[in-house]
Amino acid sequence: MTTSEAEIIKILAEERNMRKAAERLFITQPALSQRLQSIEKYWGTQLFIRSQKGLTPTPAGELVIQYAIETLQKKEEVLEKIQALDSKVHGTLKVACASIVGINWLPKVLKEFVNTYPDVKISLITGWSSEIVRAIYDGEAQVGIVRGQSEWKGKKMHLFRDTMYLVDTEIQRLEEVLTTERPFIQFKSDSNYYQEIQVWWQEHFASSPKRQIIVDQIETCKQMALNGIGYAILPSITLSGGENVNKIALTSGDKDIGLTRDTWLIGYESSFELRQVAAFVEIVKKHAHSVNET
Repeated sequence: MTTSEAEIIKILAEERNMRKAAERLFITQPALSQRLQSIEKYWGTQLFIRSQKGLTPTPAGELVIQYAIETLQKKEEVLEKIQALDSKVHGTLKVACASIVGINWLPKVLKEFVNTYPDVKISLITGWSSEIVRAIYDGEAQVGIVRGQSEWKGKKMHLFRDTMYLVDTEIQRLEEVLTTERPFIQFKSDSNYYQEIQVWWQEHFASSPKRQIIVDQIETCKQMALNGIGYAILPSITLSGGENVNKIALTSGDKDIGLTRDTWLIGYESSFELRQVAAFVEIVKKHAHSVNET
């Protein structure tokens, strides 16, 4: 039964009168009579008994009337859900994020997003920036958050910029790294980050660090520096400001420009048009703005 046929049966049951029902349906009585005959033929039985007093539903008619009412109610529920889709954010948000951002910044963003859009499912991938770009290429993520100078050719939005610090419990001046016996603690990362640190070191010092410790996670590197094992170079995103360490801002070039590292939001243009992605971007921009203000 189509919804238009269900509407006819429902109105006939309410009016119990062909003329009044025809007026409500904006059709002629003969046309309504013909539609009713067609509906009864479909069900294979008489649905209304016609008399001078009007229409009386048969037992079969009572069943079909109930079915018609439920059909129209279901239609209304579906329409409401469709309207809700236009005003609410649904679907799955697939984000790939550089690990350092995923640990230190993204959780606050996702907390607000989850609270604001509880109907959205979230898929999160973390890794090196090179892995994030590959995840978008492979369709595993809709948008990505990467660090440094990304070669991404699609849509690219700058989020915030970190200052790079030499962090240590003892060293107070940059020149002291030339005489200290304390090890330089470094963490494995994509080649872009490692290269930036190497270039900076070569600009300022003629020799390599006397001792080095290589770890596989930036959090391990940070904790070793905070516990006085050696010195490390860390971006400001990893530091809350409450650490009991010396922080020396790194500079680069003849004009002593601060050494920084940028964070970007990337993705295909089509992904940014998705409602859940657009909602995520707005929250990301708000939190990025607060970082840039500090």
